[in-house]
Amino acid sequence: MNTDAQAAVSALNLRFMLDYPREAAQRIEAMLPHEASVLLAMQPLQAMVPVWLSLATDVEQAVFTLLPEQRAAELLAELEPSRSAALLNRLDEAEREHYKGMLSTQVAAEIRTLMEYLPDSAGQLMDPRVLAFRGELTVHEALVRLRQTQRRGLRELYLVDDDGRLEGRVDIQDLALADPDEMLTRIAHRITDAVKDTDPREDVVEKMQQDTTSDLPVVDFDGRLVGFIRQSKFANAVQQETTLDIQTMVGASRDERALSSATFSVAKRLPWLQINLLTAFLAASVVGLFEGTIAKYTALAVLLPVVAGQSGNAGAQALAVTMRGLVLREISLRHWPKVVFKEVNVGLMNGLAVAATTAIGVFIWSRSIGLVMVIAAAMVISMVAAGFAGALVPILLQRFGQDPAQSSSIILTTVTDVVGFFSFLGIATLFSSML
Repeated sequence: MNTDAQAAVSALNLRFMLDYPREAAQRIEAMLPHEASVLLAMQPLQAMVPVWLSLATDVEQAVFTLLPEQRAAELLAELEPSRSAALLNRLDEAEREHYKGMLSTQVAAEIRTLMEYLPDSAGQLMDPRVLAFRGELTVHEALVRLRQTQRRGLRELYLVDDDGRLEGRVDIQDLALADPDEMLTRIAHRITDAVKDTDPREDVVEKMQQDTTSDLPVVDFDGRLVGFIRQSKFANAVQQETTLDIQTMVGASRDERALSSATFSVAKRLPWLQINLLTAFLAASVVGLFEGTIAKYTALAVLLPVVAGQSGNAGAQALAVTMRGLVLREISLRHWPKVVFKEVNVGLMNGLAVAATTAIGVFIWSRSIGLVMVIAAAMVISMVAAGFAGALVPILLQRFGQDPAQSSSIILTTVTDVVGFFSFLGIATLFSSML
């Protein structure tokens, strides 16, 4: 091709890109990545950027890595910072740092800020190497693109509109069985759930439990597809969420790890131990109210830990079941009457059964009918209160925007100790003549 013909073709390409950027992007997506990179590198930025904004995510990434480095840096500086950050996030760390080093200090700082997702956010959990397809593509065209990318392990394709916003998904099985001339929109399914890249891990767990798809798409603030979270990442997120709740239930910090330094662990644990000490003094003050009764009937001091221990265990069981229901989203705040009523009934039935066993043991030990009646009544009351508190405390904490795992156990221990001591010693004082 002579020079005049090349100049004419270049002029036509430039005019086409300036006037019809979306159509030009669709043509470029059908080209091989190295051909597309050569074509785009020849265009001025004012023509290149509108076309670039309409490219599918995977094509954008493939072409970017083949652009001349200086041109790639110019493109990053020209694009919106959020778009540049999403593009760099799909590269290896060494490549990211290399390109950021070619940018001006101000532009690099803006992009770096946007690239730093919060710990345990959807942006950190996602795989940014996502394939995006347009709904008007045929099944045959989609399969050709898939073969070109050579991506394995895909379960579904994501469809986007001309602005890169998520529109639907296509199962790989449906794609394989469809007619080659069928458009992707015809075999696509509606996206029922997606998460933003800034959403916390708790929202990811909730959405993936509600949705029946194997992977969960991730979008940015504008609704553009930026990645997806694999099922394996979801399983890990559920495990992390569950273990963190177990850790915080005993007053340990979510940030603490097995190999954390001793000073860090002390700083995180000591405040809760101090709070626990205050609640222990509260329970001790209840015992102090009945000091005279205990001094007169020393058998009460022997049996006091029995009541407190049983009510504490019963409350911990109710708390664990309720916490699990909240974490797995089996229950919500509106279910509180049903949950509390159920745990109160469980506490009553367990209390009657345990009280009967306790009564037999106490009678054999003391031969006192009065002492048997006192501890049996106290056991039933304290275990009913433990079931009530174990169910209601975490629900109330969540209702008021607090982490139910962080302080539920401390509040529960206080309730069970105070109610257990007060009921046992109070009933003993009332019926002291029978002891």
